[in-house]
Amino acid sequence: MFYHVKYLQYNARVSAPDPRFARLLLEQFGGANGELKAAMQYFVQAFSCRNPFPDKYDMLMDIATEELSHLEIVGATIQMLLGPVNGEMKDVVENMEINKMMNGKATKEDFIHQAFTNPQFLVMAPGSPMLTDSNGNPWNATYVTANAEPTVDLRSNLAAESRAKIMYEYLIPFTDDPYVKETLDFLMTREVAHFQQFEAALETIKPNFPPGIFQTNPKYSNLYFDMSMSEDARGPWNEGTSSKLNEEWLYINNPQDYVSSSSGLTEVTPKGTERTEKMVKQMDKKLAKERKEKILSKTPEKDMQWSHYHSIKKDHKK
Repeated sequence: MFYHVKYLQYNARVSAPDPRFARLLLEQFGGANGELKAAMQYFVQAFSCRNPFPDKYDMLMDIATEELSHLEIVGATIQMLLGPVNGEMKDVVENMEINKMMNGKATKEDFIHQAFTNPQFLVMAPGSPMLTDSNGNPWNATYVTANAEPTVDLRSNLAAESRAKIMYEYLIPFTDDPYVKETLDFLMTREVAHFQQFEAALETIKPNFPPGIFQTNPKYSNLYFDMSMSEDARGPWNEGTSSKLNEEWLYINNPQDYVSSSSGLTEVTPKGTERTEKMVKQMDKKLAKERKEKILSKTPEKDMQWSHYHSIKKDHKK
């Protein structure tokens, strides 16, 4: 159940209207890496965690709700940045300011550019934000990633928070308004906080790598194929020991010969690893059983009820 409090989580302020920056900020309102995408992603992910991972459900719902608060902050900031556009568009008096501005071609074009070469700010929702990105592309549910597997979803969220953080970092230099900069700084900082929260949550699930259940085939898990000619770079991604499986990276200098000599990789045997195919199959079976039992043991087969209101009443009495 959502309950709306009519003041913002952060006190968004604007020194003066700036329709051009309002358009840029739409990226964080209805864009692929914006606040609505984050809110919907965490909200949808939470449902599959409700029974088997109630602690992750609680965290995801908390952060999803905070992201809605951030959406409200961004929307309010855009509204303020657009200033009097809405009122001027609705004013039908001949001497209104907008009519004076429209009298000359140059001033008219300048007004359109200011209210952002973004026509939505003039003709679709004058002076108000819309659920689009900065180029007017409508928000799309395909922005949301939810796979009902916390070791996958939490990693998706780390990427989402990273992209949201860098978007605010890119936006900040485009405004000179100190109040807007403060608001963007707050929002950017919260992305970093959420990143750490998701990271900590992921670490409470053991094992959590590889994502999901299947442990992957040791014949191919430590191969690095040099797929480009000349100026080859070496680093911890293709030499030494792999970061998660602790396997020795095998650098395949000539991928074509390697593939041909192994009959299309079908005759490869595990090297540089302690893992065996038999061991992996045993781990797959064991982990699948554990996860299945965990989920089924927490999932009622009948008489299901999402909330138990008597427990809520007891909590209120305390």
